[in-house]
Amino acid sequence: MKRFLLPLLLVWTGVTAQDAEVFKPDSIKKELKAIQIHHKLKVDGLLNDEEWKLAPSSPHFTQIEPFQGNKPNHHTEVKVLYNNHFLYFGITSKDSLGKKAIRATDFKRDFNALQHDLIMLSFDGFNDQRNAISLGTNPYGVQRDLLSFDDLYYDMDWDGLWRVRTSRSDSGWVAEIAIPWQTLRYPKTADSIQNWGINIYRNRRLSNEVSALSAFPRSFTAMRMNYAGKLTNLKPPPPTSNIRFQPYFLTSYDHYSGYDASVKPEETNIKVGGEMKWAINTNTIFDLTINTDFAQADADRQVNNVSRFSVFFPERRQFFLENASLFGVGISRNPDESGGNMRIQPFFSRRIGLDDKGNPIPIEIGGRLVYRSDKRNFGAILMRQKELGDSPATNFFVGRFSENFGKQNRVGGLLTLKNRPDGTNIVSTVDAFFRLSDTHSLNTLVSQSSSSITGKNGMTAYAQYFFVNNQFKIWWTQSIVTKDYDPELGFVSRNDVVATTPGIFWWYRGKHLPFKKWLRAWEPSIFPEFYHQASTGKLIERVWTIYPIWLNLQSGGYFGYSINPTYQYLTEAFEPLGVKIGAGEYNYVRHQMYYSTDPSRVLNLQVGYSGGSYFNGHLDGADATLQFAPMPHVSLSGRFNRNHFSKVGENQTTTNVDLYSIEGRFALNPRLQLIGFYQRNSENSSQNYNIRFSWEYQPLSYIYLVFNQQSFNPYMERVRVENHVITKISYLKQF
Repeated sequence: MKRFLLPLLLVWTGVTAQDAEVFKPDSIKKELKAIQIHHKLKVDGLLNDEEWKLAPSSPHFTQIEPFQGNKPNHHTEVKVLYNNHFLYFGITSKDSLGKKAIRATDFKRDFNALQHDLIMLSFDGFNDQRNAISLGTNPYGVQRDLLSFDDLYYDMDWDGLWRVRTSRSDSGWVAEIAIPWQTLRYPKTADSIQNWGINIYRNRRLSNEVSALSAFPRSFTAMRMNYAGKLTNLKPPPPTSNIRFQPYFLTSYDHYSGYDASVKPEETNIKVGGEMKWAINTNTIFDLTINTDFAQADADRQVNNVSRFSVFFPERRQFFLENASLFGVGISRNPDESGGNMRIQPFFSRRIGLDDKGNPIPIEIGGRLVYRSDKRNFGAILMRQKELGDSPATNFFVGRFSENFGKQNRVGGLLTLKNRPDGTNIVSTVDAFFRLSDTHSLNTLVSQSSSSITGKNGMTAYAQYFFVNNQFKIWWTQSIVTKDYDPELGFVSRNDVVATTPGIFWWYRGKHLPFKKWLRAWEPSIFPEFYHQASTGKLIERVWTIYPIWLNLQSGGYFGYSINPTYQYLTEAFEPLGVKIGAGEYNYVRHQMYYSTDPSRVLNLQVGYSGGSYFNGHLDGADATLQFAPMPHVSLSGRFNRNHFSKVGENQTTTNVDLYSIEGRFALNPRLQLIGFYQRNSENSSQNYNIRFSWEYQPLSYIYLVFNQQSFNPYMERVRVENHVITKISYLKQF
């Protein structure tokens, strides 16, 4: 451990000298003036309406990437109009290569921003410099929207009600956006004119150049709203309560074979239900769901796991995705691998309405109330789950409160209850976040669980520090989970452990960087992890992850290599993919390589390889994904994953475990799509496919047709097959 501290302190001494590029927000904000009109515009992506001539153009954008502060190589022009019903944006993204420069690989809503040209608007209607509503689009009018809180927590799957149309030409592309005032959040004031915080950024994907209306440091995002500009001269109608109803009708056919007599061979069902969203005021929203259905939710993909710990499958159901950031306190590994591998999450919504294998359990009724303001946030979820098989009828409650203070500090509490006829599980949590400065932050939590079923009590706690500027990311995460901590409505990656997980990234773009035409940054890193058993204090795992090479390419591709010296003391046996490994001490070294071409190209490839010793044997792992997207209307991808065990474990097992998958997305436009995937896993001879037809016949109103099949041989005796056909119609009406 001491060997790590010395280089960390040496690096720290050089950080302050390189911190100049993380500049303070400008006291003089760039202004974008909106013009009031009295007619409704035709939203077609052409900006042909005469009213557009009345609106002044936006100030010039500033480059964020790759050269922070420079003038962009391609001009972006924004105009803003509004009437009593809509706020309109006309955005012209000019490009010397015109349509030839455009990159877009699919028509998926909330598309991957690394694969598309993108324009994104972020609004701070309350001017609290903490919360943002972000709406974005690509050159084909595909929508991407999210909610951001302190540029730290994000509701990525929030879907707002708004409209966009685009056009493409030899001089670039144009987006015309109409946002109902009801979709936005702003105060009711005595002033007739309001000015909001706003930032707009553009990613020209061909050259991977990012520019923004109001400049911000490249290590931040455009949702750090204290760097935002001003949208002026707005006269929005007074915010009023509005209600959205979304009833649905569903019919399904299920067929089973290979099961015992207790399972019906076939069944047909009809189901009706729906959701209501009531915006009581600009701060408070109430959601009600009856006979909740998630037939349209994206299905989980299989994962072949060679670690000792459960795979975390993300939430995919829309009702639980909204406002997830308010209730989702905890820590986990970031997408760039920073922060450490411990996951501590006192509330995890997949514990409601799903069993441990991901199979649905019917939800009779549920409600959610959320209040957000610049001073405090609170919310509550109450759900009733039906009895199904061995799972009894269950009631769930989640309560959340947080108080904001200072610029971006917060302290809060979370309470979860899971009540069944045989007892109750209660988890109480206190958490806090401190933005110590623009570059320093501290995140902490203490949580306690008690169960009347087992009579056991447990606790967990962590403190996580981050320093981030344009050259370095440094962190230290210290956490503990006791043996009996059991959040039945949450998720922890492992129990009975004290985890110490520091780390450092160095983002180098200096004058000695070679091949700058192709290479954007060299990003070496080191992040060791130390795990001691909480009940005994014994070291049970030590992993050093060292990346001497991580190269980020100008195209958005990358190449990396890491080495992982590992020590493990297994207190009990485990079986990764059916290979038996006994308890005891193990030392081994793993090597990993990663490579990706430009992910926005028509043909793109991501490859990962891992090899080396593994529990007194050898394990080679390969994972490759190839995507072919000749046009955004058609996207095909294939993935192959192989784990080759050589003389591993108690039985010196040598075997291959393969997982294949094929996915396709076919779209006439962003509103009419056919999506499907197929997977085959050699571990248990399982095969499954999911085919989903989706038609958004009017904004956020859908017709779905879903086909599911799953076959597997769990005991290598007989194949079990499930077939499901579902038709669902939903209709959204907003008042």
